[in-house]
Amino acid sequence: MEGLRQDDPPRIGEYVTLARLDPAARRGVPERRYLARSADGSRTVLIALPLQGADPGRWAAEAQWAAKLNQPGLWPVAQVGGSAAFPWLASPYRPVLPLPEALDACGGPLPEEAVRALGAALAESLASAHVLGVVHGGLCPAAVLLTAYGPLASCFGAVRAAAPEGAPRTGLPGVDAGCLAPELAAGGPVQASADVYALGAVLAYAATGHTVPERAEIPAGLRAPITACLSRDPAARPEPAQVLAELAPGAAWGTQNAGTEPVSLPGRVVAALSLQAAAVLAAELPEVR
Repeated sequence: MEGLRQDDPPRIGEYVTLARLDPAARRGVPERRYLARSADGSRTVLIALPLQGADPGRWAAEAQWAAKLNQPGLWPVAQVGGSAAFPWLASPYRPVLPLPEALDACGGPLPEEAVRALGAALAESLASAHVLGVVHGGLCPAAVLLTAYGPLASCFGAVRAAAPEGAPRTGLPGVDAGCLAPELAAGGPVQASADVYALGAVLAYAATGHTVPERAEIPAGLRAPITACLSRDPAARPEPAQVLAELAPGAAWGTQNAGTEPVSLPGRVVAALSLQAAAVLAAELPEVR
């Protein structure tokens, strides 16, 4: 969490903004995200807005699609509102850390066991979505939100929202170049294989602190699945179910995103989640004029 800046909206729809979820200096975040509360204090939510300068129409279209999805492992969108010029989406608040903030809390990359658990859950989420023809199209470190019950993938459709098919997507605000499959960088269609490339970049980041690490930087036990996901040839990338099987051998299908029991997280991440929850509970509504 970070305090609001002068250019942050004091109110979004019926909600009063309390704080930023992401540090203002953090790069590679596809949207602006705020913690906010209803004016009567009864509901606390996480709200997302398009980046300043982004196309609000494309962003709003992806938000509408996200609101219709009920896929396990995807961040749930409960409300879409605003206007054509100022769209927003909201979800009930739960203590959550974007993956970059989780690494900051840890003081460096996650332990291999935690990376495997993270990757298995994300791979299962993508596999479930792809079976139904749903391509996330926006996976990156900042899009992965860690909760006490496992990771959830947010920022649905961020690559599609950033630029239309046929337009180069490199150098665009909010698009993490390290997670952008080569075919997407060139303006190609957003397909399932690009989600797998992004998954490899996210796992590389969790294990090393970089989305484009040297191969030797990746822990030996994770090197094969991450390198396979990051193949420049889309046809050579594994299916998400194969990634799941390699990261969690013998795991029963449907167990990675059950979400009914707390998962094992590094102690410093658990502490950071607890501190955030306490800060949100203690936050008083600012006076909005």
